[in-house]
Amino acid sequence: MFHTIITLAFIIPNIYVFLRVWQLFINNGYKVHYTLIYILLASIYPVSNLFSESDSGFMANFLIAAANYILPFYLYLFLFVLVFDIFLLINRLFKIIPAEKLKNSRFKISGLSMILILSIVVVVAGILNFNIIRTSEYKIDIPAKSSAISHLKIAFVADFHLKKGTNINFVVRFAKKVEMINPDLMIFGGDIVEGDREGENLVPFEQVLAGIKAKYGVFAVLGNHEHYAGWDKGSFFDKAGMKVLSDTNVVLANSFNLLGRSDSHIITRKQIGELLKSVKDSFPVILIDHRPTEIDQVSRTVVDVQLSGHTHNGQLFPINLITRQVYKLCWGYKKIGNTHFFVTSGIRLWGPPVRTTGKSEIMVIDVSFTRK
Repeated sequence: MFHTIITLAFIIPNIYVFLRVWQLFINNGYKVHYTLIYILLASIYPVSNLFSESDSGFMANFLIAAANYILPFYLYLFLFVLVFDIFLLINRLFKIIPAEKLKNSRFKISGLSMILILSIVVVVAGILNFNIIRTSEYKIDIPAKSSAISHLKIAFVADFHLKKGTNINFVVRFAKKVEMINPDLMIFGGDIVEGDREGENLVPFEQVLAGIKAKYGVFAVLGNHEHYAGWDKGSFFDKAGMKVLSDTNVVLANSFNLLGRSDSHIITRKQIGELLKSVKDSFPVILIDHRPTEIDQVSRTVVDVQLSGHTHNGQLFPINLITRQVYKLCWGYKKIGNTHFFVTSGIRLWGPPVRTTGKSEIMVIDVSFTRK
């Protein structure tokens, strides 16, 4: 169903792009060639959906890989054609470019070339942006209560979406970054594993991630993608050195509560009020919830810090404009009431390995426990 929706969202704008490029830029002698080339390229994504990522054939792998770049390319091709049409409407009013020049073959070639080049440049920039791992650093103060410590450095990531074909070098670079950060607490905020259920394909990732150490431990919650793929009962997390918290609270260093929520796909997920009954009132509360969907409710509780992911900050412009409307906090940091909320744009992505909004980030949060 999801791929059906994406395919329709892909095909409908493509009809507009095909017709407008045909009308604006293609001379009569090249319309057949244009049609054949366009249909061939535009059909790559729908055809790739006929194959699963477990198919090992060259053609299947090629089409799946190509589709990952075709999708964002056509998104920006659509946007640049739309911008060009808006320019034409403005030009009718202000006569910026004479009508005769718009029909000139040289202008048509230049206009189409610019639209294609800009679309390619944006996608290439998005690929480069995706592959650069950055750190986002924050400093906050929370009440210490009876905590035995005065400072806590948290490294937080979400949305790894590990699967067969994930570049192991990316994971190695991530692990080295975490080693340099040297956090007191390492937290994975869900969607760590993608839909590949063949455990042997994940062994290299388990080995790299198992090397990550933190003073107070490495913890994780599960996201919606683990739920889809049936990894909620898998052994990956144990082998990767992560302790999974599912509606569970642990008290660490006799100093703070670390509370991990089950994903909202789990029908038995506890309400926040019920979940907080398990915390030790004399210590600060750090909450991990994969999706930042209950910010208002949480802000009215004793939770001091909430860590979330899931949104990818939209991943591709202008989708981020939509996610900003869906979530009270789509990315970054915001204090609401007495609660500090953090939403990461994700260390990796789902779908196209292209990021034109946000960054592939590790959030580093320095927490000071203040005493009156």
